[in-house]
Amino acid sequence: MDSFELNKIAGAVLGTLLFVMGLNIVAGIIFAPHRPAVPGYDLPSAEEATGGGEAAPKAPAVPLPELLAKADPARGEKAVAKCKACHTFEKGGANKVGPHLWGVVGRQIAEVPDFSYSATLKEHGANGEKWTFEHLNEFIANPKGYMKGTIMAFAGVAKPEERADILAYLRTLSDNPEPLPTE
Repeated sequence: MDSFELNKIAGAVLGTLLFVMGLNIVAGIIFAPHRPAVPGYDLPSAEEATGGGEAAPKAPAVPLPELLAKADPARGEKAVAKCKACHTFEKGGANKVGPHLWGVVGRQIAEVPDFSYSATLKEHGANGEKWTFEHLNEFIANPKGYMKGTIMAFAGVAKPEERADILAYLRTLSDNPEPLPTE
C-alpha cells in the first residue's frame, strides 16, 4: 500500500469526523433545550381558581343544627355507599378496614373492641371524648386535617349538606338515637 492510499483513508476518517462534529453543532443549535428561569411548573393557586385578583366572598356557613334539621337520612344512606368499602353499618357488624358504625353517634371515640385504632384516636377516647354530631361533622369533612395522625385514608366530604345527610343516617343506626343539637 503506498502513501497515496493511506492519505485517502486518513482523509476519509478525518472528513467523517468533521462531518459528525458539524452535524452535532447544527443539531445543538436547532434542538437546544431552553431552560426556564424558575424550574418546575406553575400550579394554580386558590386565588387563581376563583378568578384571580380578589378572592370571591365565601357564603356564610350554615350552623350544623340547621343543616341537621333539613337533613334526609335516606340521602345519607345513599351517600355512605363510598364508606361501605371500609365500614359496616349493621348492628353487631364486623370490623373491616375501619370499625363498624352502628351506634357511632354518642359513642366514645375508639371504643369498638377488637379494632386497632390509631394513637390519636386512642388518645381522644382515653380523654373520654365522644363522637358528637360536631366531632363527626368535622371528622367526615377532613379526617386527617381534623385529627392529625389518624390512619383513615378517606379524603373527606366537602359539601356540608351531604355531611348532614350522612349524620342524619348515622343517627338512625342506634337502638336509642341521640337527640339532634338545638344550638
